[in-house]
Parts: sequence; C-alpha cells; structure tokens
Amino acid sequence: MLLTRIAPHLLTGAAAAAATGAALTAYAASEARAYTLRRVEVPLLPAGHEPLRVLHLSDLHMTPGQRRKQEWLAGLAELRPDLVVDTGDNLSHRDAVPAVRDALGALLDVPGVFVHGSNDYFEPSLRNPLRYLLPDDGRRATHTPQLPWRELSATFTGRGWLDLTNTRGVLTVRGTRLAFAGVDDPHLGYDRLDAVSGPADPGADVRIGVTHAPYLRVLDHFSAQGHDLVLAGHTHGGQVCLPGGRALATNCDLEPARARGLHRHPADSRDGDPGSAWMHVCAGLGTNPYVRLRLACRPEATLLTLVPRAPR
Repeated sequence: MLLTRIAPHLLTGAAAAAATGAALTAYAASEARAYTLRRVEVPLLPAGHEPLRVLHLSDLHMTPGQRRKQEWLAGLAELRPDLVVDTGDNLSHRDAVPAVRDALGALLDVPGVFVHGSNDYFEPSLRNPLRYLLPDDGRRATHTPQLPWRELSATFTGRGWLDLTNTRGVLTVRGTRLAFAGVDDPHLGYDRLDAVSGPADPGADVRIGVTHAPYLRVLDHFSAQGHDLVLAGHTHGGQVCLPGGRALATNCDLEPARARGLHRHPADSRDGDPGSAWMHVCAGLGTNPYVRLRLACRPEATLLTLVPRAPR
C-alpha cells in the first residue's frame, strides 16, 4: 500500500526532472549558436597614439557544415579591425581548413598573428563535458588522428599573418610598433618558454604575449618579461556556467573567476605595477562538435580597442 501511494509521486518527480533536463539541454544547444561580439577597451597605448581595434578570435572548432557560424564569422570583416589575433583551436574536422579560410575571408587581408591549440593538431573525440569539472588528470588526446595544421599554418602565413609558434615577431600597425611573443599549446605541453625568454622588446610601443591556453606558468612568464597584454583562449569561458556567467572550470590551472574577459595578471596587480600585465581570455566561438552545448556562456569574438593610458 505504501509503495502504491509513493510511486505516483516518484513518477511525477522523475517526469518533472526529465522535462527540466530536456528544456535545459535545448536552451544550451540554442545558446551554443548565439554568436556574440564583445567590446572591450584596454588602456595600454602610449600617449598620443590613435586607438587600435584588435579582433580577438579563438576556439572556432570549425567543421565544414557549420554554416551559421561561418556566415557570422565572415560578417566580422565589416568591423574593419586594425589587427586580428587568433589564439587557436580553429579546427574540429580534417576537411575544415577551407571553411575556416572562407569564413575569415577579408580578415585574412588584415595584419594578423596566430598560435595553434590542441584541436588544430588532433581530432576531437566524444567526451563527457562534466569531466572538465574534475581535477586535470594530465591525460591528453594525442592518440587521435592528426588534423591538417600545416595546411592551416600555410593558409594563414600565405596571407601575411605571423606564426608565433614559440617565437617572436613585430608588426607596425597605423604607426604603432607592436612586439609579439607566442608559444605553442601549453595544454599539450608544446610551449617552449625558453624560446621566448628575455625582456620584451623595449623599443616597441606595445608588447603582447599570445598563447592558446592560459596556464599560469605562461602568464607568469609573459608578465615577468614585461609584456603589456597577454591574449589567450582555450577555456570556452567555462562553457557551462552558473547563472550570471560564473565559470565552474577552465580546463587548465587558471582560476574560474578569470575564465573569460579582461583581467590583470597577477590577479591582484594594478596597471603600472612591475611584472604585471593585462590579460584577455576569449571565451571562443565553438564547442566540441559532438556536444554543442553552452550554458550561461555565449560563444563570442571580442573587439579590443587599445587606447592610450591615463596620465599618471
């Protein structure tokens, strides 16, 4: 008799939970396609310099069939940025290089720099997204088939973009000299900080570090070497966040509070402190292609406007 009385309540609760889960999943699937442009101002140019518009792209995770993403990305050329910085994970399919090239379109004619991420090198696999909430076990999916990262590099460099894979480079954009240092993907352990060691270019107007994954060792290195700004991706902004966008995980050792957006590094430093830098982490435009869900964390690209520092 007791089971008879309880069972309908259990069934009702289970049905409600299932309906809530289905609705939440549908919303997360919709949000994963709600591409958003963020606009951020960064005060780091010397006095008297004209503002520079920097388009920060990351984590496209492109497959050939993602037409809506490709069309939205192509539309970013209308922003007419002065510089494009691509912080990796452009690919999620072995045939995606033409789709990335065509979607970037006229942006490839803009001065640009890039590094690669793990999903430029290796095909993604079906993974439980809740695994990212667990401590990093150090395992990396390097046993999966390789993606055409060399073709991607050749596509970018053939249009004039600088490959910053464990190296430095310099661009002059609208009269402002920009010095870059970049590393290969720290998530895979491919970064070689020794290759970009030494003080940042003292003759540059702005010094920028570029990495795919914002591991603390890389952020510490770039800030200690005198870089004014570090750009990164990889975190997907947490991808599944609490209401208000509070990230639960970063898939690296960066704390969730700085999973996306503009922050200082070290976190408690101020502009002008020795050994500190601005840091911008782009939440990126994509997801694992097998689990296209984002919750309270829309896919994004960011237009950074670099402006002169305030007088001291």
